Amino acid sequence: MKWLFFVSALLVASTAGFAQKASDALTGDYTLRDRYLLMKTKSQTYSGYKVVKESTLDGVWKINLDSLAAKKAALAAANGSIKDLQGQLNQKIATLSEKEKSVAAIQHESTHIEVLGMDMLKATFITVMAITIAALLLLLVLVIGRMKLQSNSLSERNLAVSALTNEFEDYKHRAMDKQTKLSRELQDERNKLQAMIRNS
Repeated sequence: MKWLFFVSALLVASTAGFAQKASDALTGDYTLRDRYLLMKTKSQTYSGYKVVKESTLDGVWKINLDSLAAKKAALAAANGSIKDLQGQLNQKIATLSEKEKSVAAIQHESTHIEVLGMDMLKATFITVMAITIAALLLLLVLVIGRMKLQSNSLSERNLAVSALTNEFEDYKHRAMDKQTKLSRELQDERNKLQAMIRNS
């Protein structure tokens, strides 16, 4: 009987020792897996079953629930932070889009010009204006050349008219002189004729 008492005392002492050691899973800084393995390896085995104190099992379960709750809270906080960051990112994207539109508008204004309601590149406008000015200058040169030719032609005509006028004036004077001479001769002849009539 002493033997049975001794075996029972040994069994209770070993159970208390194992339970004490299995309860180590409740203290310390272990991961959930480490706590489970510590509880499993330090607990007593009886007929293929593990004997674990309910308080240890409840404590590990509570630690697991607390860890899950902490992870859920951390996940919720992370999701909130992600939403905040996403909102900030969307705001930054909208701001960047507005800046890009503003830069595009400034670039458009720096490279384009509006003339007579038409939007065109400044280089195209400069080319068109250069061609137009060159055409106007060419037209001006042609007009000045033509005017010079007409001026020369007019000068030649004036000279011809002046020469003809002088020649006509000379002819007129000669004709007047001839007419005057003929009138005198005619008058002389009449006078002679009248004198002959009187004398006869």
